[in-house]
Amino acid sequence: MAKQPTLAKAKKKVEESTYKWEGTDKRGVKVKGELRGINQVLVKAELRRQGIIPLHVRKKSKPLLSFGDNVNSKDIMLFTRQLCTMLTSGIAVVQALDMVGYSNKKAKVKELILSIKADVESGTSLAKSMGKHPIYFNDLYCSLVHAGEEAGVLEVLLDKIATYLEKSEALKAKVKKALTYPAIVLVFAFVVSAILLIYVIPVFADLFKSFGAELPALTQWVMAFSSFFQKYWYLIFGIPFFGVVAFIQARKRSRRFSQLVDRWILQVPLIGDLIATSANARFARTLSTLFSGGVPLVDALFSVAGATGNYVYEKAVLDMREAVSIGQQLNFAMRQSSLFPDMVIQMVAIGEEAGSLGDMLAKVADFYEAEVDNKVETLTTFIEPMLMAFLAGIVGTLVIAMYLPIFKLGMAI
Repeated sequence: MAKQPTLAKAKKKVEESTYKWEGTDKRGVKVKGELRGINQVLVKAELRRQGIIPLHVRKKSKPLLSFGDNVNSKDIMLFTRQLCTMLTSGIAVVQALDMVGYSNKKAKVKELILSIKADVESGTSLAKSMGKHPIYFNDLYCSLVHAGEEAGVLEVLLDKIATYLEKSEALKAKVKKALTYPAIVLVFAFVVSAILLIYVIPVFADLFKSFGAELPALTQWVMAFSSFFQKYWYLIFGIPFFGVVAFIQARKRSRRFSQLVDRWILQVPLIGDLIATSANARFARTLSTLFSGGVPLVDALFSVAGATGNYVYEKAVLDMREAVSIGQQLNFAMRQSSLFPDMVIQMVAIGEEAGSLGDMLAKVADFYEAEVDNKVETLTTFIEPMLMAFLAGIVGTLVIAMYLPIFKLGMAI
């Protein structure tokens, strides 16, 4: 008896590919472009359906290197805004997804959007289609899209999502700016010092050998360190590099380590205050967006917890969710966490009493986003002279150490 093929083989998924084509339109004008399809025959059939006579159709080759082609949060933000604009203009969802997908230059973004379009065409809701890609569309995003589809106001909810993503990206960029600047200056100081120790100081060391006199202690120490640096440069460069890589991987892989870092960073002067302010802004903005979109408060708090960006705040919001689910008011639950400022709690209390919680939270978010701006400027203003002094101190010490013997020799002459 012949062996029956397995169900997996019988239902083998046929993947679409991108094809480059050239042809002529109804006027006889040569045109070209790209089109996704299962094979050349179907691509040619689609082109003829569109009134184009295909001349050359070939599969687009994949680039060997595809740096910068990955889907990032900015791509999702731009896609959301474009989709919202098209739906507001009265274009159907499938057609809007088709237009946005084919107009995107990044291959992976195009593939993602067209995959969602294919699911929607087959009868799946937009929220469920996006939910199949949780890396790019989180619970918050899918919850709002689902609420929009159910209420028939998808374009309104997409506008809220787009605005939320735009503000989140702006907030994220400000915090990164504040934390990246000191790191860049420290790396620059390390590189300049390495160049002096490897290339400049050995030249002076050869010159000092001909003096025949005892060198100052600072010069001897710098020359000894230069010799050590030249001998073990791979350790000096390697240990910080692998230390940073290990730290990043530990944060990604170990939940416990990530929690310890999140607790510790809130205790760091200046930076901890900035992170706390950013977490308050994210909490208010996310909860405002979800609550205004019609998502129930208990469900909204679950999505808000992961959006705060810090484990301490995430745990506090989940505890607040438990309290709200058994009937407590949100402002009372926030007060028990002792993480939120009195102003935030008071605004939430007023919003709950007046039935305008979403609007009040939006005002809180605006205030704290402005506070993040101010704190970034303050932090940059405070740290910049300190870093410059640190850099000048290191380079100055090396230069003085090398010129001290020359000064002493000049005084002796």
